[in-house]
Amino acid sequence: MHHTTPYTATRRPAPRRPRAPRRRALLAAAAATALALLVAGCGTSGSAAHRIRVGVSGDSTEWEVLAKEAKKQGLDVEVVPFDDYSLPNKALAAGDIELNAFQHLVFLAQSNTENGTDIVPLAPTSVVPMGLYSKKAKKLADLPDGARIAHPNDPANEGRALRLLARAKLIELKKGTGLYATADDIAANPHHLRLTPVNAQQTPRLLADVDAAVINDGVASLSGIRAETALFKDDPHSPDVRPYLNVIAARAEDRNNPDYAKVIKLYAGKPVQDEARRTSNGTAVHLDLSAAELAEELARVDRQLKGAS
Repeated sequence: MHHTTPYTATRRPAPRRPRAPRRRALLAAAAATALALLVAGCGTSGSAAHRIRVGVSGDSTEWEVLAKEAKKQGLDVEVVPFDDYSLPNKALAAGDIELNAFQHLVFLAQSNTENGTDIVPLAPTSVVPMGLYSKKAKKLADLPDGARIAHPNDPANEGRALRLLARAKLIELKKGTGLYATADDIAANPHHLRLTPVNAQQTPRLLADVDAAVINDGVASLSGIRAETALFKDDPHSPDVRPYLNVIAARAEDRNNPDYAKVIKLYAGKPVQDEARRTSNGTAVHLDLSAAELAEELARVDRQLKGAS
């Protein structure tokens, strides 16, 4: 507030007159201003405390279901879709959203390292299989020598895609290759596959132009690709797939926010889980891991990323 300093220097005398009305007017104006600021401040604080923006990849209808359930508990959950995997973590770190739910632990570790962020997993959403799909082949044996195969190009999903091709016995990886495999880790390519790395969300669009594509299940579902048509896919129950558990994530300093705990409980509830299974063609597997267990798994993944044993 600005304070008025009374005149005390040379001043021409003025006629004496009552000063009380002016003082009362000033006090009334000051009180009105203070009340307006208080009301505005309370309104901002209250809305901010219950508004939770959640970044997702594409159309995640289970989060729309969650938003409706959240309203019953006085929470305003706003679903914010992103079309590029590189954006939700940056938005979260910048404070543009409060939570995100689009990534697995391998992707999160890579993102934290590359961007110098401290984003932590709060709870699991699900494990979904990654699959190899084709419009030209009906089974693995139908893929010709020299087949062109598109796969995600971000480090986390590229490694997973190459490990998938190795389990399908289409390539061999060098002994000791970790989660973040690259083309340099291929020890043998007996079928002379031509691997084409692309943005993960572009893989379905290339199916008409390539012999096959490795596609994340969520991306496949959004593109209308049925999981049962995969030539080969992950086993979501396998321990090898645990690093690819998708999570709800937040900034580290916000991990104990009680409103976020309510969101986590809602996600594990039947209405949301039913919708998650429906939109994943029944392939999503929800695992009940604690935040501490997720932190331990993330640390293990991070050690691999940094080359530790």
